[in-house]
Amino acid sequence: MKISIVTVVFNAINTIEDTIQSVASQTYSNIEHIVVDGASTDGTLSILNRHHNKLAQLVSEPDSGIYDAMNKGIDMATGDIIGTLNADDFYCDDTVLCQVAETFSDPAVDACFADLVYVDRLDPAKIIRYWKSGDYKDGLIERGWMPAHPTFFVRRSIYEKFGTFDLDFPRQSDFELTMRFLAIHQIKSQYVPKIWIKMRMGGISNNSISGVIKGNLEAYRACRKHGINVGVFFIPRKIFSRMPQFFKKPDIKVT
Repeated sequence: MKISIVTVVFNAINTIEDTIQSVASQTYSNIEHIVVDGASTDGTLSILNRHHNKLAQLVSEPDSGIYDAMNKGIDMATGDIIGTLNADDFYCDDTVLCQVAETFSDPAVDACFADLVYVDRLDPAKIIRYWKSGDYKDGLIERGWMPAHPTFFVRRSIYEKFGTFDLDFPRQSDFELTMRFLAIHQIKSQYVPKIWIKMRMGGISNNSISGVIKGNLEAYRACRKHGINVGVFFIPRKIFSRMPQFFKKPDIKVT
């Protein structure tokens, strides 16, 4: 099966090359890497052009934000399976997409996800936070749970059936989408207890206290939109549920 990886980027000259090389070094061979650049002005495009032979498609044009760009990439994808890899992120090792393909060898699986570590922006060997997802169960969304979205791989047919990212949620569209797929449409998911992604700290959702607050207000609004019964304690519960991630350590060494 073909796996499409969608990377969206805007002015990430210092990290985009790592992301491209991370996909290119995967041992799984049937990969389609699509990059959607938001008309970068810092030299990012020159790096993308230098690596054009590693990319299936490259688009550079203004967009309406991260999730608008992701939707463009999903629309272009021809793979059986679609995943996203942000311009600050990279795979933990070169077997991740082999593990993804093995998981989807079960035709009953609609989506899969795994664990993620946040790393220091300047020193990717330094782990700051460990996001251990666990199996999805009914009721977890109400407590602020979501899978680590960069590890979330979905069959293209699911996007075609249930839609892509909702642009009404510019900071938490990933939360809304995973909630819609898992809790509302009850797709069959599989948690893989492995670390798949290293994410550099400083992204849009965690780059400031105000960003965290705005994002969680969006998550609350997304739940209400879909009839998920959440109360006034949803936001503090969601925020505090993340605190142990700063103290947990992976059971295995992440290189």
